[in-house]
Amino acid sequence: MIAFSNRITQLFKIDYPIIQAGMVWASGWRLASAVSNSGGLGLIGSGSMYPNVLEEHIRKCKAATNKPFGVNVPLLYPDIGKHIDIIIKEEIKIIFTSAGNPNTWTSVLKSNGISVVHVVSSSKFAKKAEDAGCDAVVAEGFEAGGHNGREETTTLVLVPAVCNSVKIPVISAGGIATGRQMLATMVLGAEGAQFGSRFVASEEASSHIQFKEAVIKASEGDTLLTLKQLTPVRLIKNKFFQEVQNAELTGASKERLTELLGKGRAKKGMFEGNLEEGELEIGQSSILIKNILPAAKIVQNIWSEFAEALSQPICKL
Repeated sequence: MIAFSNRITQLFKIDYPIIQAGMVWASGWRLASAVSNSGGLGLIGSGSMYPNVLEEHIRKCKAATNKPFGVNVPLLYPDIGKHIDIIIKEEIKIIFTSAGNPNTWTSVLKSNGISVVHVVSSSKFAKKAEDAGCDAVVAEGFEAGGHNGREETTTLVLVPAVCNSVKIPVISAGGIATGRQMLATMVLGAEGAQFGSRFVASEEASSHIQFKEAVIKASEGDTLLTLKQLTPVRLIKNKFFQEVQNAELTGASKERLTELLGKGRAKKGMFEGNLEEGELEIGQSSILIKNILPAAKIVQNIWSEFAEALSQPICKL
């Protein structure tokens, strides 16, 4: 496959502007290193990791690839300071931050030679990320799986809006699983795409096989944004989802919803494979995913489809 060059590939020193999302319970060192070895950017998802576990995954990823990789850090994580210390000590050069204020850590990370990308759900937050010194932003539409923006802006609307509001490179995300979709968002101004759900259904993802199989069996309407009173999250509909939905419809308080959510629901669903009692975070693009493949094959398929779509007459107008 022929390499590609733009501000995103140059920033990360990668061959293709394909970024694997740092997803909780799915994005360990095996997935991150496999994506990076294939020419994309692999990310370790630290949101489900204790500090010592993150350190172990970073070291194993270093041993498995000599290509660039990064770490995704949710800024609401309680041990965030310890995570940042490990990232600096291990000399990680690429960090994606999310779920918090980029002003908090960006200057610290930048002073240690780290490129910082922040995930945003609106133009307003994209501008704040740029002002904080971030090198790029991920514009994530509400089609995405997992925790989501309250604005519920779709990727097709969000990407051009964010591109118009900032000068730094924009990476599209949310509902993107194919090379044609990546091309569509790049026509709108993005310079790369972040893929989450597609890489959940990979052989190297650390998520449970039963969760992966649930993803590839998903149909239109099988996911929905819920828990809007707490932190909006897109889930596959199951017994747990229905309990949450019923509680919200009957006017449950935030305290009651927090109690219902409890602890470890995401781990129970995505990592342990409890498809009824667990939290099953996945995006709308799951309806386009029909197989579990090696990460290298996923990267190859995305890029081949992108290149084929780019060669079509409509793209040469």
